[in-house]
Amino acid sequence: MVSFEEQWAQIKRETSASAGMSLASADGKGGSGDSGWGGVKSSKNAWSKAAGAVGSLRGDIKAALTKLEQGQKPSGGAGPHGGDTQSAVAQRELYESWKRYLEDVSGRCGVMQDLLEKAGDHHYKNDQATESAFAGLNNRYKDTAPVGGETRGR
Repeated sequence: MVSFEEQWAQIKRETSASAGMSLASADGKGGSGDSGWGGVKSSKNAWSKAAGAVGSLRGDIKAALTKLEQGQKPSGGAGPHGGDTQSAVAQRELYESWKRYLEDVSGRCGVMQDLLEKAGDHHYKNDQATESAFAGLNNRYKDTAPVGGETRGR
């Protein structure tokens, strides 16, 4: 997963490329001594487009979760939900792990979509407030620890 700073920089690049509305002091001629950033622009359309893209991704994740669940249905034999063989137990663990992961990613997308929509509607006072709102994602949704080589007592 990419860091917030990388995500934020990408969002700024994308929104400034097709911006239609300039932020106050964006030209560097701030009326109250503010230096401004010069050239930084914001567009509700760009924020809405980003929110829509994240919403679309969330839909794709839900579809993947549905397919994952359908793949767990037994087909004649005991299937992954039945039996006590090591492979059946491992399959159940893997399924539950991926199900939980996809549900968490979907939840994260939902929160991010809401944040992007709010940013486009100017619910935040400045860049620092916007960054703080997005930084909360990292606190709420921790990335999963890398796996591999774990024996889990087997």
